This record gives sequence, C-alpha cells and structure tokens, in this order.
Amino acid sequence: MRLRMRWLMFVFPLFLCCSPLASEAGLRLGADRTELWKPLLEGKRIGLLVNHSSMVGPNHLLDTMLTLGLDVQRIFVPEHGFRGDADAGAHIADGRDQRSGLPIVSLYGASKKPSPQQLEGLDVLVFDLQDVGVRFYTYASSMHYLMEACAEEDLPVVVFDRPNPNGDYIDGPVLDLAFRSFVGMHPLPVVHGLTLGELAEMINGEGWLKDGVVCDLTVVEMANYRHDSPYQLPLPPSPNLPNALSIRLYPSLCLFEGTEVSIGRGTPFPFQVAGYPDPSFGSFTFTPQSSAGASEPLQEGQLCYGIDLRGEEGLDHRFTLKYLLTFYEKSGRKADFISRRRFFNLLAGSDRLLQQIESGMGEAEIRASWEDELAAYSRLRARYLLYP
Repeated sequence: MRLRMRWLMFVFPLFLCCSPLASEAGLRLGADRTELWKPLLEGKRIGLLVNHSSMVGPNHLLDTMLTLGLDVQRIFVPEHGFRGDADAGAHIADGRDQRSGLPIVSLYGASKKPSPQQLEGLDVLVFDLQDVGVRFYTYASSMHYLMEACAEEDLPVVVFDRPNPNGDYIDGPVLDLAFRSFVGMHPLPVVHGLTLGELAEMINGEGWLKDGVVCDLTVVEMANYRHDSPYQLPLPPSPNLPNALSIRLYPSLCLFEGTEVSIGRGTPFPFQVAGYPDPSFGSFTFTPQSSAGASEPLQEGQLCYGIDLRGEEGLDHRFTLKYLLTFYEKSGRKADFISRRRFFNLLAGSDRLLQQIESGMGEAEIRASWEDELAAYSRLRARYLLYP
C-alpha cells in the first residue's frame, strides 16, 4: 500500500549537515506528513523501530506521537542504539527510555529479528530510520527482519520514508546470495539508488522474506522528493558518518574495512581519509585514538600515512575502486593486504572482487564484469521507484 500526494517539484539547495531541514524548499519527509499517518495509528498499540535520526522537525518521532495522544508501547532500536552513538558492530542491550519510561528492545544484540514475545500486545509497527543508500549499511537489514517478523505475526508495518543521500545513481557488483549476511541481505549493488520505502516495496514484491511471506506494508511517501535532488542529512545517521562527504565516500572507503588500512575511525574525520603505518602510503598523517563511537579503532595509537580526501579538487563523489587499488599497489600486492578476507567478501557481495584484485585486474576491467548484472538490477529498480 502506498500513501502518495502529487506536489509541484522544487529544486532545493544543498544543506550542510546539521543545517535546517530541506522542508524549507518544499520537501516533506514521511514523518512530517502527520495528516497521512496519524489516522493509521489512532486507537492502536504502536511499536517503533527508531533511533536519533527519527525526527519530525525539531522533535523526536516518539515525542511527537506521545504529544498527539498516540499509544506507543515499545521502542525497537537498530545498530548504534537509540541515541545513535554506539560503535559499529557493538552489542546493544535492552533498556528503558528515561524520558518516556517505555521499554527499549535491541535488534542488535542477542537477536536481530523481533521475537513473537517482543511483538506481543502490539497492533502496528512503525519504521523510521535514516539510511545512506549503501548495501552494507545495516538499517535495511533491520527493516527486513522487522517486516519478516511482522508478516509471520500478521502485524502491519508502516514505513516513514526519508531521502537517500546516495540516491542519484547505482553502482557496484550485485550481491550473490551465497554471501548473504547482515551487511548484505538482498541482491543489490553496493549503491542501490533506493529509499528504504522503495526497498521495502521491493523486498515484498520480490518475495525476499523468509518462506515467501508478504508483509502488510504501508509506505508514507515523501512529497517533493527527487532522486537526483541534492540532499544532506540534518543529523549524522551513525557515529562515523559525521557529514555529507563521509556519506558520499562511504561506499568506496568501507571496502578498506576488510584490510588493515584505517579509514579514520577514531579521528575527527572518519570515512574521509585512509592510511596505514608506513610512509610509502602517502604524506598525510593521522593517529587513530579511542573515542565515542570508535572504541579501539583499527591502528589505534599508530601514526598512519595516506590520503586526505577532504577538499580535494575534482573529487569523484561516486563509488570507485581507485583508492583500494592504489593502496593495494603500494602494499606491493601483498597476499595479506586484504586480511579480513571473509568480511571483505561479505562487503563486496561475493568472492569475485577479491579474486579480480589479486589477479591484477584494473578498475575498468573489473567494472565491465558487473555491467550486465547492474543493467538487470536497473530494470528491477525501475519497477519499485516511488519518486522520479
């Protein structure tokens, strides 16, 4: 089910992270459209899958719903927790929201899928998280498991849609389901070009939930959104994506997480630099240190040499292998350069990219190998687009 109103499209300016919301230029997020979602939720016992990014203007969605007199019963939280400040991969414990007193159920702890007991007593689940449009960003996986659990318990799910800051293109190899994991559950390219509302429709429509169950899904669509409209988030979606540049570089630099190369976790500029404790890797230096959202970062306390991508003239803000391949060459093509081979393959979506790199293939040749699958995905994507 789709909730849509047709509005005149506006072209809106690029906003800095933590700037006023783009609604000033006509964009209305799904969460902003209370006239559409409030009637769906009145008189129902509500569960929320939310975090710090789930804002309605200056107020959190939870506070907005409570102010409207809606019956919120339970809060579910994804990776990074309710406040969005936990380390990547860190175990998130259950708890209680101090302000509302509501129980908080972690979906990044003992289990990533809500149990029937955790859904008991609820009439509807609302999902509202800010994604970045990259296959290995785990909020989409949390949405998948929520949809699956609710389908199994005959509970409806309402997705409040938000912009994709990497939504203006698609690129990268498509995931082979033999390498399915929480950092990649669907046969998508690295940069998939979908909002989470569109992806939810695709998950349902393609039968990707367990045993082919179908979720009773409603997407509260945005108004005045285009995939090709620049959009910078008003809040960092997670601790190590602090600004627009890091979000645009994330698809390219995250592949380094399968190596010993630091991408700046534990510095003020994560996912904007890359370096290794060897002067041959570059003239820019930085030293990772434990910090909030980056405890015990890779190469902690080590002086790393490499590249600084902040402010570089002509920087390509789209997915590229050039940084990874350059560092691989500077390593002397060492067999252990990609040291976390299994995790690298999960990020890449198969073991093909690793084999291509180690066989000496260049970026153009590697890209040619995924052209057909990317074209097929583009045709699939077109069937589920909610926005131009």
